[in-house]
Amino acid sequence: MSRSIDRELASLAFAALLAVAFPAFSADLTLTQKLDLLVSAYPDGLSKHEDGSVRFRDGGFLPVDDGKAKNHVEKLAAGDIEDSLSQIYPAGPCETKPNVNFDPGRIRSDALMMRLYGKSANEVKASLVPVEWFGKTLRVTNRHGAAAALEKVRDELKAMPEMKAFLAPSAGTFNWRKVSGAPNMSVHSFGAAIDINTKYADYWIWSGGKPGRVAEYRNKYPMKIVDAFERHGFIWGGRWYHYDTMHFEYRPELIAIGKAAGVSACR
Repeated sequence: MSRSIDRELASLAFAALLAVAFPAFSADLTLTQKLDLLVSAYPDGLSKHEDGSVRFRDGGFLPVDDGKAKNHVEKLAAGDIEDSLSQIYPAGPCETKPNVNFDPGRIRSDALMMRLYGKSANEVKASLVPVEWFGKTLRVTNRHGAAAALEKVRDELKAMPEMKAFLAPSAGTFNWRKVSGAPNMSVHSFGAAIDINTKYADYWIWSGGKPGRVAEYRNKYPMKIVDAFERHGFIWGGRWYHYDTMHFEYRPELIAIGKAAGVSACR
């Protein structure tokens, strides 16, 4: 057996040992580990989790699990916190075709999002701040670092002038509404999402998709754009089976969970 093969086997053995000794290196994190990362991602809003609930700094709490068994469609329509963390988001500068019903981040807890960002349009509006975006001023929530994170994305992408055509004009940020054709709230409602230039967009419904039948996945945006967003806490709708390639939303907990799990779009 060659030395290179010996080294490869030793490396694999060490990786397996790490996965056992330190589960955060494993792709299958426990719910407790995911909740730890959720709390860490929103330190201004969440204080801890215990006894099956997440605790808010204002003294309130929200159950992690509503006790209802759900299929994928039901999770999308009315997910709880456990449901929202059930699929691990794979970040990275590589494009992958999503598997059937793989929608990490599209499954959300409306109750959690409302506690973090506001329960009404007026409450969300009170936290919106201006963010300059390639010649246009957008309104983005300043809660939990969302606006500051988008500014970091913008500053990074400004160094890539060839990307501007894909980024502007933006199709919008804050818009208090439900997801098109669904009962749950869009993250645009909370001022924590942005749609970039629709000229290059692919969206599963626009492509002729219907519930239970999603059209063939397509994407026209360069992965350099996706990589910049992801490195600052945003997830991309192009990672979803129900794809929405112009859409990015601020979900730092999902980026952190994916990193801790050792999941990457480039593997």
